[in-house]
Amino acid sequence: MTTRSTRPEPSTRPDPSTPPAAQAPTATPAPTATPAPTAAPAPTTPPARGPLFLGVRHHGPGSARAVLGALEVRRPAVVLVEGPPEADGILALAGDDGMRPPVALLGHAVDDPGRAAFWPFAEFSPEWVAIRWALAHGSAVRFIDLPATHTLAATDPTWGDGEEDEADQGLRIDPIAELARAAGYDDPERWWEDAVELRGAADPVAPFEALAEAMGALRETYGHGGHARDLVREAYMRLQLRAARKEFGDNGVAVVCGAWHVPALTRATTATADRALLKGLPKVKTEMTWVPWTHRRLARRSGYGAGIDAPGWYGHLFATQDRPIERWMTKVAGLLRDEDTFVSSAHVIEAVRLAETLAAMRGRPLAGLVETTDAVRAVMCDGSDVPLDLVRDRLVVGDVLGEVPEDAPAVPLQRDLAKLQRSLRLKPEAQERELELDLRKENDAARSRLLHRLRLLAVEWGAPVAGRGSTGTFRETWRLRWQPELHVRVAEAGVWGTTVGSAAVAKAEARAQEATALADVTALAEQCLLAGLGAALPVVMTALADRAALDTDVAHLAQALPALARSLRYGDVRATDTTALGEVAAGLAERICVGLPPACTGLDTDAAAEMRGHLDAVHGALPLLPDATGTTERWTGVLRGLAARDTVPGTIRGRAARLLLDEGRLVEEEAARLMGLALSPGTPPADAAAWIEGFVGGASGGGMLLVHDERLLALVDAWLTGVTADAFTDVLPLLRRTFSAYEPGVRRTLGELVARGPAASAASRTDAVAPGFGTALDEERADGVLPVLELILGEIDLVGADR
Repeated sequence: MTTRSTRPEPSTRPDPSTPPAAQAPTATPAPTATPAPTAAPAPTTPPARGPLFLGVRHHGPGSARAVLGALEVRRPAVVLVEGPPEADGILALAGDDGMRPPVALLGHAVDDPGRAAFWPFAEFSPEWVAIRWALAHGSAVRFIDLPATHTLAATDPTWGDGEEDEADQGLRIDPIAELARAAGYDDPERWWEDAVELRGAADPVAPFEALAEAMGALRETYGHGGHARDLVREAYMRLQLRAARKEFGDNGVAVVCGAWHVPALTRATTATADRALLKGLPKVKTEMTWVPWTHRRLARRSGYGAGIDAPGWYGHLFATQDRPIERWMTKVAGLLRDEDTFVSSAHVIEAVRLAETLAAMRGRPLAGLVETTDAVRAVMCDGSDVPLDLVRDRLVVGDVLGEVPEDAPAVPLQRDLAKLQRSLRLKPEAQERELELDLRKENDAARSRLLHRLRLLAVEWGAPVAGRGSTGTFRETWRLRWQPELHVRVAEAGVWGTTVGSAAVAKAEARAQEATALADVTALAEQCLLAGLGAALPVVMTALADRAALDTDVAHLAQALPALARSLRYGDVRATDTTALGEVAAGLAERICVGLPPACTGLDTDAAAEMRGHLDAVHGALPLLPDATGTTERWTGVLRGLAARDTVPGTIRGRAARLLLDEGRLVEEEAARLMGLALSPGTPPADAAAWIEGFVGGASGGGMLLVHDERLLALVDAWLTGVTADAFTDVLPLLRRTFSAYEPGVRRTLGELVARGPAASAASRTDAVAPGFGTALDEERADGVLPVLELILGEIDLVGADR
């Protein structure tokens, strides 16, 4: 997939019109400002002075308020906004009651949905405020940036987001940093906040005129100083500006764009010259729609982010008309109280006072995010950054997820997904959460099928995780989080079908036909059963049978069998017909039993370790097959042969012996005999150490086995003390890896046993035993736990758990 992300314009990349971090004010706004586009009264219109150019920083509350004030003064007949013209047809949806920012325009290539770009808007974005004002006042509103049909056709629709060549990088400047340096500031963001965002003006248009003059001086000093492709974008903007002036007159036009572009739009050029710059641009057929966005994506500096640091803080400043610091501290206190941190009203009062004092000491016009954060850390968090990180995550950034109207354009697959989400009461959320499903319930089973189908379509809304409760086949635990880029994945998956079910079937069939590895097909069969895609199983099973018949590699067969066994197990609770799957699995098991012994001969260390893993996987899968009894008997014979064959690597022989011992098919005396042979003086130390690793290594309870059977511990101890110094250096890493995996308590008990000297046999064990262990089973004490055990099992039966 070649998904292209980020809006190809200043709000999503560090071009000069959107300086680094694109921060809006970190201090309080003017108390009289109002965020609603229709709230301000209409003042007397001043004399006309030509088109109104409003150069802004994207996603800035102060810039947004200034735009609102300027539009109220001039009342233009048309508002031209920096954005893709293809979205003009859906601009009216921005005024719909069902539209809740943050939202984004999504543009994607029709023939390649993975080539996509976003234009995100927050409630405090100047462009959003301008659009809403125009719709509320009956003014025309249009996008005037270079069409997405050209930007998406480029090699990189993000237009070199950090990937431009060195020559181009040398041309780019940060205009805000240059202006801040000229003003004596070492922090460009703080200068912008102090000089622009926090300063009120009697004439709301005056700040924009001053900023345009400053940008013009910078462009004269440094040349163009921006991205080379900005020249093309600005040429297109000038053409659209000419058309609007011709239609609405010079005095009826307002332009809202990045401040860096304003001097270029006011520069005298000819239409012929501008058209020449646009000649020959590549094109691609494009579709546009509105999609929900999140504050977290606004806070990211790359990928799908818009590059601002504190969207939650900015949203608070924009929406709060009075006493924003007091109200912010109250929010912080409420969050900390919800997390069981003691915060009183006195803390809130003191934090507000400290923030205001810090602002005064630092020469700031008003307290900003830096001052409030310092105050919260000192007063409410006792100097700790741990609760402060929670404040940053939940409030400074936030988990706000926008909404778009149901009638917004969307691919059919997206509409079907939205319908399923509503019917299953599975609402997309920006905040990560866990979902426990009981597959015996119809609604939960349908939810599980939907999530599995989306995963097959590469729409990773949810990921299965290990649950805290039952591990039975009837339970599933998912970790869900809806990300804005999933809309692109849905658009890409739309090529497979118009509904989630049909698309998943089509993609499963295509993957089955294209797969070359047997394990890939078995994994796909498992996915189909989990997703309830019975319609795809005939094609998948045909491919599975073909690959299984042709594959002669025992390792491949062993790798494929566990997935089939799990699929057969899932069929019990999901009411899926797995007869054909069981036949294929039985055939694989038969071929593994025949081919495994010769395949384990003559392996090097790495190959032996890999084969040992396959041995464990097959051993766990065979009991799940339909004819488990007959297959298990055959498998027992295979393990006995591997445990006794000298040509098999030690790690596999030791593992085979251990599996037989755990299943009760190898008596303890025989296990001790096999260990004695493996650890005999004639066995090379490296082979003996490998046998020990296979027998007692890993998380299989080998440590407890040595604790309870001192005969085995004595054999290991006697062998280890007899290893020569040179050989000990070679086997030490392997032994250390084996024994370091044990629990601390097990290692401590083994040390105590070795310290006192383990007996050579169980018969010699008298009173000198490890703490907590007896010499034999005390049947009378063991019977005492039976009533409690019956009570526990009875409670489980009442729940009906399938464990």
